[in-house]
Amino acid sequence: MGKIIMITGGARSGKSTYAEKIARMRPDVAYVATSIAFDEGMTHRIKKHREQRPDSWGTIEQWKDFPLIKEAEAYKNSSLLLVDCLTVMITNLMFYSGLDFDECQPEDVDDLERQINDHVEDLLALGKEKDLIIVTNELGMGLVPAYKMGNYFRDIAGRMNQRVAAAADEVYFVVSGIEMKIK
Repeated sequence: MGKIIMITGGARSGKSTYAEKIARMRPDVAYVATSIAFDEGMTHRIKKHREQRPDSWGTIEQWKDFPLIKEAEAYKNSSLLLVDCLTVMITNLMFYSGLDFDECQPEDVDDLERQINDHVEDLLALGKEKDLIIVTNELGMGLVPAYKMGNYFRDIAGRMNQRVAAAADEVYFVVSGIEMKIK
């Protein structure tokens, strides 16, 4: 069974940098990128992330349907998967759900959360075969969003972070580039 490491913190806290530092100790890493280049800013961000990681790492661009990752050559050639990041994955799943968060019923959001939880469980199942580092944002320390989708996102992401932390062997909280082991 693989080891699961969760790395959390605020935006620009150094989470990804710390995750990559841990992963660099291994020769056979597959980087699972959950971002979608939906605008020029995100395209630039993805480019910077690619430039800072070693060329030898395989890249798998996937934010859902995680069992399909097993078909990727990068997966087959790796013993460690670095997933960056869980909250971006959740964002994508929410945006592409088709829900109108201002008009939908709470039961619709509950159904979506169950679907997101299934994706998280599929992701965690990869940790049964390979070591797994999951990067995620800590959202519970900021302002309460003023709009419904933001509130739903914060609540769902918070519960998914709790699920991953419960399954993880180690959890790190990163603040201003300094990591603290909390589990």
